[in-house]
Order: sequence, then C-alpha cells, then structure tokens
Amino acid sequence: MAAGHGQEILIKDTLVFLFAAGVAVPFFRFLKLPAIVGFMLSGIALGPFALGALSDEFPILEFISISDPGAAAPFAELGVLFLLFLLGLEFSFEKLWGLRKIVFGAGGIQAGLSAVGIAGFAWLLNPDPIFAIICGLALALSSTAIVMQLLVENKDATRPVGQTTFGILLFQDILVAPILIFVGLVDIEAGESLTGVLLGALIQGVIAIAVIFLIGRFVLRRVFRMVAAAGGRDFMMALTLLTLVGASAITASADLSLALGAFLAGLLLGETEFKHQTEVDLEPFKGILLGLFFMTVGMGLDLPAIIARPDMIAIGILLLLTVKLAAGYLAARLMTGNKQIALETAFYLAPAGEFAFVVTAAASATGILPPNIAALLTAVAGISMFITPGMANLGRYLSRRNKVAVQTPVSEVDEDFSLKSGHILLAGFGRVGTVLARVLTSEGAEVVALDRNPKLVSNARQTGLRAYLGDASRPEILISAGLDGAAAFIVTVDNPAIVETMVKSVRSLRPDIPILARAHDSGHAAALEAAGADYVVPEVVETGLQLAGQALYRFGYDTETVRTLIATERDEEYHSADPEAESEKKDPEQNSGSSKATREDQIRNRQNL
Repeated sequence: MAAGHGQEILIKDTLVFLFAAGVAVPFFRFLKLPAIVGFMLSGIALGPFALGALSDEFPILEFISISDPGAAAPFAELGVLFLLFLLGLEFSFEKLWGLRKIVFGAGGIQAGLSAVGIAGFAWLLNPDPIFAIICGLALALSSTAIVMQLLVENKDATRPVGQTTFGILLFQDILVAPILIFVGLVDIEAGESLTGVLLGALIQGVIAIAVIFLIGRFVLRRVFRMVAAAGGRDFMMALTLLTLVGASAITASADLSLALGAFLAGLLLGETEFKHQTEVDLEPFKGILLGLFFMTVGMGLDLPAIIARPDMIAIGILLLLTVKLAAGYLAARLMTGNKQIALETAFYLAPAGEFAFVVTAAASATGILPPNIAALLTAVAGISMFITPGMANLGRYLSRRNKVAVQTPVSEVDEDFSLKSGHILLAGFGRVGTVLARVLTSEGAEVVALDRNPKLVSNARQTGLRAYLGDASRPEILISAGLDGAAAFIVTVDNPAIVETMVKSVRSLRPDIPILARAHDSGHAAALEAAGADYVVPEVVETGLQLAGQALYRFGYDTETVRTLIATERDEEYHSADPEAESEKKDPEQNSGSSKATREDQIRNRQNL
C-alpha cells in the first residue's frame, strides 16, 4: 500500500510539473514575461509554501500542488548540467585560454570584492568573523543556470558581454570546492591539519580534471566513432548522456562543481565531428529539465519567512545588489576597459545564486548560522534570483542609452563563438563532395562539410577539413553549422528526395543564399529549381553529354560543332523536363519576355559549365 501511495504521489507530481511546463509557463510567456520568471512563479504557486501549505485546510489543493519538491532535485540538476554541457560544445581550448584574464582576473576581483563587502555588512549584524565570512561566501556567487539561460535568450552569449560574464561565472564554479571545504573546516577535528586538508582537496581536484582531459583526448573520439559506425541515434544519445553525467560525477567526487564537469565534457566533445549533432539532440531535454530547475528555485522560497520580515529582506536585497553591482562593474571594467560591457556584466551577476542554498544549509547544520538567519539569507538569495531577468534587462537598457556600441572589441575575448561569415556550407562528402572541397580549399575558400556517414566525416577531418557529423536536411543542424553566415550552400548528396528536402530547408532559412545542387536527372533538376536551387547539375544528363562530346571528337567533328551540338542537346534536355519551358513552347504569347530572358540566362549558365 505504501509503495502504491508513493507511486500515486510521483504520478501526481509529474502531472503538476507537466501542467506548469505545458500550460502555465506559455501563459506567462503570453503575458510577455520571460520563461524563467514563468517557471519560478509556477514553482512558487505550486510549492509547499503556497498551495501546498493550504492543502491541510483545503484537501483538494493537494492534487494541484507539489508534495515533495526534493524528489525533483536530481532532474532539475540535470537541466543545469545540460546547459553547461551545451555551452562547452560552443567553446574551444583556444577560446578558453583566451578568456584566462577574464576568468582569473575579473572573476577573482568580482568574487573577492563581493564576499568582502557582504561580509562587512554581515559583521554589523553579528560581529562574529566566521558568521560574516559564511554570509559573504554564500551570497557572493551568482546563478550560472539563470544567467547563462538569459545570455542565450537575449542573444548576448556570443557578444563580449556574454564572454566576460561567462568567464566570471566559470571562476565562481571553481570556487565552489574551496568554499564547501571552508564550511566543513569550521567543524574540523583538533588532530587534523588545516594545511593537509587543503592540500588533499587541491590534489583531488587536479586529479579529477586530469582524468577527464585524458579520457576526452584519447578515448572519447574513438568510442563515439565506433558507436556512430554501428548506427542508431539512440546509442549516440546514450553515450552522450554517459559522457555528460560521467564527467560531472568525476568532478563531484573531488568536491568540485557538477556543472564544471559537464562544461569540461562539452568542451572535449566540441573538438570532435559530433559537435552539431549532439547539440541538436540534447536541446529539447535541456529546456524542460532546466525549467524544472527554475521551478524548484521558486518552490524553495519560504513565503512565511518573507512575510514575517519583509523589511529585513528588502534591506538585505538592496545591500546585496549594491555590493555586487559595484564589484561586478569594477572587475569587468578593469579587465575589458569598456564601460558598457562592464555595466551589463554587473547587472547580470548582481543577484545571488543557487549555491547560497547549499552553503546556508551546510552552515546551519553545523550551527554556524541560526535557523532564522539561514531562512533570511535563503529568502534574500531566492528573491534576488527571481528578479535576475529584470536586472539583466535593466542593465541592457542602461547600456544602450549610451550610443557607443557595446560590441566594441576587447582584447582576448572578442572572438565570436559561432563560425565566421563567408564560409561555404557543403552537404555531402562522398566522392563528388571530396573533389569539390579540394578545389575550393586549394583556392583559399573556407569549407564546412556536413555528412551523416561518420567514416566520411572522420576521413575529411584527417585531411584538415572542418567536417561534422549531422543531417543537413534538419534546419537546426544547418543553423548550428553556421548557415546564417555562409556565403553559399552546396549539396552533393546522392539521394534525390533528401537533396530536395535540403534545398527547401535552406531556402526557407536563407532566402538570399546561393544554392548549388547535384541532381540525378533533368526531371530532378527541374524539381530542385522549383524548390529554390539557383544552379543545378543533373549528373545523368551531364555524363551522357560529356561522353557524346568525346565520341564526336573521335569521329572527327571540330570543337565548335561539338560545343554547338552539346549545347543544343542540353537545351532540349533541360527544357523537356521543365514544365515552365514547355508552357513557353506551347503558348509563347502568354509568357512575358522577362520570363523568357530569365530562362535563357539559366540555360546560358548551364552551357558555361
């Protein structure tokens, strides 16, 4: 019976979560509220301190509230890991090295000044150094999950402000282990050595990161290629999840952040040809699980504590934002030299993060923080997280009031995460694609290739080509591979139906991009032109014409005669498969001269092949 009751609660809580994600949050979006705010409001309403608290008095509310918010915590944490993993895919070791000044310079200044400033105000509340330091450390860090999601939604992730903000957040993730160690050291046994504990923790962290890098460098690519060769996207998905969770488990075993492990796993997988396919496959899961995380944050807001001391909480939030705005602005301004970037970065990072809940819980368990103070800090952190989207928008607004462009390059962080514009996107890397890529790259063109065959992708990368495993008929894959900035799209895939799908997808996403396509025959060529291709080469027709031309040469025909015959035959062959051309033949009076001229231009282009 108990097991059955537990299953009923699980099913009911799942339905409530899905209702919030599928109905409540879209409603908030309809009201022009950010998705993060929608999830957090849903969590507040459905959590134990709102509808859940009234369920004893009104039993029917039990069916529309969450019975056990803690049960969702593992899935919510997985959403954060997905976010950091996907972010790692967009990075490279070169870009990470380029951010070192931001990570350790701006990150160190921001975290240090924030912790000292908050600790100073806490000292005024209670002149106990340990108490003050714990308060400072708990509130100094920001929410990686919320801030990074906002950067993505605001399209700031690839801008200098996004890279600066992320660099500081990365340093904060590195600080998680030392802070937790410090909280634990308050309860350290007399016989233990402080130096020994710190040294042991440092060694553990270095070993954990080294293990992840070694596995990523020497094992990861080979295993992914083997699984890809075996076929089946479900196997690839399972391996990706194993990589993500496994790396997070390794860092967690060394008391480092789970998110740091997920980021490192994404960083390593981003160096392989499986980057874009992985990114697209995980995106839907990230959204729903990250939403679950934001809901759990809302559920954690202790409404009775907020109602009991609104004045203290308001003062606490005001002091928190003041200190962290000043610290964030100073840190970013010193490292970038750009006041617009510094202003936006400061507003993104001013609120507290979910780590405050972890520190206050640990400190409360050891008796460092009294329960009432722990509840106060949790309320301050939770409400500040709730207003993070508003703070980010305010920072963007204030920055844009200054007419100086915020995209001003800054040293070492001005490289965009996405592909540079002007490259040629090539779909299909068989024999035709190989020849095409070799000719283009020999002339200095940048080619980015997509193919569904892992062996072909592996061979292409061995030649130095930028090739990725991915289905170019899927719009999300095309966008991930840099279609927005591509100068042209060329498809050489030997599958008529798939080629037509690719052409339609590309044309719908980029009406302006030149599309060059390989067709099977003249009928297929006409279909591709109707789908939006600018230039089509039907291989059956062209093969026949090439052979016919060589035969005529050998029978003694002169070059000019052969060219004329081939051009005429090409004209007839293409027209016979083109309904528009047939219409012109049957009723020329009904077709405008401009339409004929356009068709003649297309034929002339083909003759010059």
